Amino acid sequence: MTTGASDPQKLYQQIARAIATSINDGRYGPGDKLPSERELADDFGVSRPTVRDAMIALEFQGLVEARQGSGVYVNATTAPGADDSAEVEVGALELTEARRLFEGEACALSAATVTDDNLALLDQIASQMARSFAPDEVERLEQEFHLAIARATGNAAIEAGVEDLWTLRLQSPTCVAMLRRARAHGGGDFVEEHRQIIAALRQRDPKAARQAIHAHLAQVIDDLLAVTELDALQQTRQKMAEQRRELARRTEI
Repeated sequence: MTTGASDPQKLYQQIARAIATSINDGRYGPGDKLPSERELADDFGVSRPTVRDAMIALEFQGLVEARQGSGVYVNATTAPGADDSAEVEVGALELTEARRLFEGEACALSAATVTDDNLALLDQIASQMARSFAPDEVERLEQEFHLAIARATGNAAIEAGVEDLWTLRLQSPTCVAMLRRARAHGGGDFVEEHRQIIAALRQRDPKAARQAIHAHLAQVIDDLLAVTELDALQQTRQKMAEQRRELARRTEI
């Protein structure tokens, strides 16, 4: 079985849906163990990290659960025919680009309206970020940080807009998985980037505040592109290895 996706960012979403269909069709029943990561990678003709991201997406949908040292199992509470269409069709790159545009202006406006209490809250959140390592906790704190900036504008529409973007981000298994991988392989200093945003807000400098949040989200985009390139490279290597095995098999005939 192979996939027809040319965009690595969407590839594991397709795999997740294919596996979800197999679960809903009864090929894998509640409590059944799914094939290994390596077997699924061979089956779909993709890299193992791509399969791993598909498993994360399925976990977010509640279809499977990963058991450490044992494998991935179909959730015992999964109902046949469960709808997997709730996933939001939005990619991590396009969402981050939208955040860069919208939150950049929100941050610039906040620089003119931010209070000392707002800044104290942002300092507190950044300190918690520095002590947090669990992905769920880091994502919660980052959301709280950016919503606090939007709230500091005093504009309910801006706050709602930023909140909607974060809802899209957190509801999409594709975004969550891709952004977690990007952060794990990232080249930036996540906490320091947020402290630079606070520093610009403390100066009450709209231009500097906009630039600080643009720099932070530009780094996220760079990290996403790096992970996408890594996936493509791994898939190319896997295809070449398969070709070598096939050539070796032919020479033995």
